[in-house]
Amino acid sequence: MRRLGLFTAVFALAVGTMVAFGPNPAAAQAQPRAHVYLLRGLMNVFSLGMDTLADQLRRRGINATVHNYAEWQTLADRAAADYKVGKEAPIILIGHSYGADAVMEMAAYLGRKGVPVAMVVPFDGTQSFAASGNVARVLNLTQRKYAYMRGGPGFHGALDNVDVSSDRSIDHITIDKSARLHARVVAEVLAVVGNHKAAPAKNGNGADAGAARPATLPEQDGSPQNADNPAPLPPEPPAATTSH
Repeated sequence: MRRLGLFTAVFALAVGTMVAFGPNPAAAQAQPRAHVYLLRGLMNVFSLGMDTLADQLRRRGINATVHNYAEWQTLADRAAADYKVGKEAPIILIGHSYGADAVMEMAAYLGRKGVPVAMVVPFDGTQSFAASGNVARVLNLTQRKYAYMRGGPGFHGALDNVDVSSDRSIDHITIDKSARLHARVVAEVLAVVGNHKAAPAKNGNGADAGAARPATLPEQDGSPQNADNPAPLPPEPPAATTSH
């Protein structure tokens, strides 16, 4: 009887403590984590710049995963499920060649599922696409005049078509490996993630309001780049020379 009375007293104390202080929602639910999906192109061997870019993002604390372009729908289903249970946001999509086409399709598919996409970065896609209304930012890097992106129905985000065809060191096979393009993309991804954390309010498209227009990019010649009026890209670093 004495042991039963002691158990009852301890139980009553525990219940009283829970009532007094209540549960801690912040401790019970982890904050969503940004996820950058990078998609390689044909045969999964010609887009290794996506792996390099993913490594650069991971070194800056960003969750970045690399996949074949053919997986885009499976990835989108998984991303939608994770977004809806609060596991990941913002969602950022980057791809090269057929992977560039795939990220545009993946973004539109996520839109049909009611999932916002903070940014899409196609590296030299093979065709033009209309950006869907759930996308807050499109940065299209291309050396093809016919592969420009445009805003589709309901699109109210920021869209830049960056033509790098004047740079003779860049072609379809090398564009995804360009150090200066990587530097720009990394800066924009960090800006989107930072804006998401600072301003989680939603806009009319269901996208993060803070992600629609990225913060200023790294300064060049003392003047900050702005996403709406980007400065010229920095030159490629000189190739390393070897002595004979």
